[in-house]
Amino acid sequence: MGAYRNTMASTSPSRAGQMARAAGTVMVFFVASRVAGLAREVIIGARFGTSAELDAYLAAFRLPDILFQLVAGGALASAFLPTFSGYLVRNDRAGADRLASGVINLLFLALSILAALAALLAPLLVRLVIAPGFPPEQQALTANLMRGMLLSTVVFGISGVVMAMLNAYQHFLLPALAPVVYNLAIIAGAWFLAPRWGVRGLVMGVIVGAAGHLLVQIPEVARRGWRWSPVLGLREAGVREVGRLMGPRVLGLAAVQLNFLVNTILASGLAVGSLAALNYAWLLMLLPQGIVAQAIATAAFPTFATLAARNDRAALRAVLASTLRGVTFLAMPATVGLIILREPLIRLLLQRGAFDERSTAAVAYVLTFFAAGLVAHSVVEIVARAFYALHDTRTPVLVGLAAMLGNVFLSLLLIRPLGYGGLALANTLATTGEMAVLLWLIRGRLAGLEERRLGATVLRGVLASGALALVLAGWMNRMGGESALIVGAGGLALGALVYGGTAFVVGAEEVKEALRLVRRK
Repeated sequence: MGAYRNTMASTSPSRAGQMARAAGTVMVFFVASRVAGLAREVIIGARFGTSAELDAYLAAFRLPDILFQLVAGGALASAFLPTFSGYLVRNDRAGADRLASGVINLLFLALSILAALAALLAPLLVRLVIAPGFPPEQQALTANLMRGMLLSTVVFGISGVVMAMLNAYQHFLLPALAPVVYNLAIIAGAWFLAPRWGVRGLVMGVIVGAAGHLLVQIPEVARRGWRWSPVLGLREAGVREVGRLMGPRVLGLAAVQLNFLVNTILASGLAVGSLAALNYAWLLMLLPQGIVAQAIATAAFPTFATLAARNDRAALRAVLASTLRGVTFLAMPATVGLIILREPLIRLLLQRGAFDERSTAAVAYVLTFFAAGLVAHSVVEIVARAFYALHDTRTPVLVGLAAMLGNVFLSLLLIRPLGYGGLALANTLATTGEMAVLLWLIRGRLAGLEERRLGATVLRGVLASGALALVLAGWMNRMGGESALIVGAGGLALGALVYGGTAFVVGAEEVKEALRLVRRK
């Protein structure tokens, strides 16, 4: 606690340096998590390709994920962490412990009841809501898989609170390691159980992975001195504050989950494998987004929350602006690389076993539209957390609701001419609008975002991305007939050199700062 208070009371450069080190730590494990997640998808793709069985597995995830996100996922984290950080800033450890215990206990009761009801009504929910376009036997499989996955939802709820506690303590190692454990369990299920149990082996991997996600974090939170107590804390001011902050955020996440549900419903009426193609393309887009935006946002959020608790708006503005510059600078080349190198990368990463050329073409088609929204998704990840740190969950929720309505409208409009690619394009357009509105609003809240420096970063990024696009297009034209390893991996290496070199030539401060950090290490 003393180290935590001293660090957060330090100067802005020290604070930024601490956040950069935390982001570096988280990024390493986010890379490990994404690599494990990619290995998971490679093995699942080889086992199931873009089959009807995999479509059922993905549809079965929908309701458990909705329950987790609405009750225990992003809604709880965005409300719990700023409140918990407030207790730490006031050095009220007893209050912090009561808050965590009360939230965990309430969460366990709520998720257990909801999961039991969902399991009981699973066949009806699948038939009428989740996948009405599936044939009856595929709907029955989806319902059975969903019942197993609901067990993981309860465990993940508790794990999410523990993760937020550790992040508030500025401890990022184990929370970043937990997703790696989760992915490894699913890999084991796909590798050892799927040959014998089919797609049910994946469900067992999900259940075991959720348990591992929680257990790997418990030793550290216990070492910090927290002890569970059997209280609900309904009269605790902190618990009521978490509930107040969660309300608008739950509504916003309901909008996000409704988007995913609409995509599942619409894709269930398209050709077999449409839902699988959407899922693979989405995960490939999330690979750089997770490594860059989510890692940085995870490290930045506790800092945002502490600065907001201290009412230090100037420091919050400076840290947010710096974070946005770094995220934008890294997301732009990732967008270009994903679009131009999409086919060789998909062949390299996924094409084996049941995942054939047809699957590659389907995923590449969707990835083009998803990748165009990578910058927007990354910026929204950061800006939304700044609002949460300010104890304002209503503003990003209202903007998210508007984006959701736009997404649904565009999905219905674009699915006819573009098929499942229209669902991806609708998501990109809606998220881009959401990013623009959130930036405008947070700028007014913080009296600016250092617009000149941010604009200069974007301009340098555009110039470097333009050079990158030209080089990669030439690379594809010259090397397109070579193996996927040469074209894909070689293109990534060449692209990194071109973008970094061009950015350095045009004077990108982000590159120079990265070089200074390397020399310092």
